Amino acid sequence: MSLSMAPTAAAAAAATAIPRLVLPPSIDITMPVSSSPPSSLVSVNRHMGAKHKAVIVMGATGTGKTRLAVDLALRLGGEVINADKMQLYEGLDVATNKVTAEECAGVPHHLLGIAHPDAEFTAEDFRREASRAAGAVTARGRLPIVAGGSNSYIEELVEGDRRAFCDRYDCYFLWVDVQLPVLHGFVGRRVEEMCDRGLVDEVAAVFEPRRTDYSRGIWRAIGVPELDAYLRSFPSVDEEERARLLAIAIKEIKANTRRLSCRQRAKIQRLAGLWRVRRVDATEAFRRRGAAAAEAWEQLVAAPCIDAVRAFLHDDFTADHSNADTAPMVSMFALAAAAAGV
Repeated sequence: MSLSMAPTAAAAAAATAIPRLVLPPSIDITMPVSSSPPSSLVSVNRHMGAKHKAVIVMGATGTGKTRLAVDLALRLGGEVINADKMQLYEGLDVATNKVTAEECAGVPHHLLGIAHPDAEFTAEDFRREASRAAGAVTARGRLPIVAGGSNSYIEELVEGDRRAFCDRYDCYFLWVDVQLPVLHGFVGRRVEEMCDRGLVDEVAAVFEPRRTDYSRGIWRAIGVPELDAYLRSFPSVDEEERARLLAIAIKEIKANTRRLSCRQRAKIQRLAGLWRVRRVDATEAFRRRGAAAAEAWEQLVAAPCIDAVRAFLHDDFTADHSNADTAPMVSMFALAAAAAGV
């Protein structure tokens, strides 16, 4: 018996009107190794010496971080390093919203589906593996683009291990932001679209009645604990009661996703006070549908970000923060300087 929820009108509309952006399990495409990367990918500072360059794309869930990362990679010769803690785990591709091969558009992606579902993949593990992936990307003469919504992992990458990553990389930070009422409407429709794509059946396939702990590994992913009561109802309750339990679960998934977006946005606002962050407002692209949405994304999000990152790569900071709604501009080195009493 299929456990999937019947398609809803809203979900059907969302599926056709809102392009999905999801990455497949980690792709490692072998490329020729360049012993001397292009000069645009290296910064030279008389105090700090030569450093590679990297881009970090942040944003709450559903704001289009991966879409922007792919846009940047296609235009600027980059590879994407996943910074979503649930997408690091193997399995539950719909629940964790991993992107498809088609949506990758040929761009290599790293750190997707690399951890066992029951493993504890910590922020320190992410720092180590992301640093290793970035090193491999730069060795190929490509631009590392770290993208994901797990801001505690990004903070650990940047600030952890005595800021070793920043000793090796000159980082450019992008924040894709969407006004919360608009974003919450979008993520609600996206949950319904995920149900149409098989979210419930996917979770049912790995459901284990003996499991009561949803605080570790991939089992923390939104969409898994919320479905527990519904899946436990088989076969003891009738169809009407199961439908009620499923509706409650989906309502909880939407509510928890909205709460997550609020927490993520608050965390980014804090980090924007520590680092030099370019905030880009993508709200208008989310208000529109179809071709108009794609046009707004290209004009208001992709093109300005590509221009800004290109300026960063060529050390042209006069153009850096034009055409953007920016968060407070504080040097990414401010925290270290304050700690040192400078």
